[in-house]
Amino acid sequence: MPYFYFKINFTISMKKELNSWFSPALQKEMPIVTYGDYGTAILFVPTAAADYLEYERFQLMETLAPYINGGKIKVFSINSINNESWLNKEMEGAHKAIRQNQFNEYVYNEVVPFIKNSTSLETPIITCGASFGALHSMNLFLKRPDLINGVIAMSGVYDLTEYTDGYFDEQVYFNSPMHYIRNLEDHGILEQIRRSNHVHILTGSGAYEDPNASRAFAGLLYSKGINYELDVWGEEWKHDWPTWRAMLPLYFDTRF
Repeated sequence: MPYFYFKINFTISMKKELNSWFSPALQKEMPIVTYGDYGTAILFVPTAAADYLEYERFQLMETLAPYINGGKIKVFSINSINNESWLNKEMEGAHKAIRQNQFNEYVYNEVVPFIKNSTSLETPIITCGASFGALHSMNLFLKRPDLINGVIAMSGVYDLTEYTDGYFDEQVYFNSPMHYIRNLEDHGILEQIRRSNHVHILTGSGAYEDPNASRAFAGLLYSKGINYELDVWGEEWKHDWPTWRAMLPLYFDTRF
């Protein structure tokens, strides 16, 4: 599809491209938005039940404009399907888990090739998300470190049972990093995860944040010899967009 430039404010514009295709994995049309020309590929996963434009609406793209326009990063953002899985109170737990796995396949088999085609085969892909998006971003990386090269996870909990209303089965286990990493013994997968220089776990300590969830997950990674960075901000940093707008530019400025 043709790209266009949109005005972030009176002085800054950014290249933006909208694409969409019918997803074989999800059996529905799935849009994706791209910002920028080149750089490390950053794949944003929405917070909860939001869509692919959520991060733009909450001014994340404005704060990241210097890194996008400067060619340090190229941003991709996709839709959530949480309303068709864990946040859907009408669905049976087993069906929610099936939908979760279909989402994973959509990312691995459709979104990753799209990103590679839009960048290069050598361009690293880093997943990124806040809140529920942090869990998804971490899960996508840890399950397929051959495809995803790292993760920036903000204000997350990494135990999927926080969202499953008491339901638990094998598929919940294998999509819950706090569960499956503890017992992961596959040397090849562990070595691929350990090679990443970008496992960033960020959290505030203010209202509605759960820094102990981040600390617990970081401790689990440490027990597996996985390199990570845990960054716990103070009590003035709440579970909200101003926190994430402050965190991300700092990390793209200093870690990439």
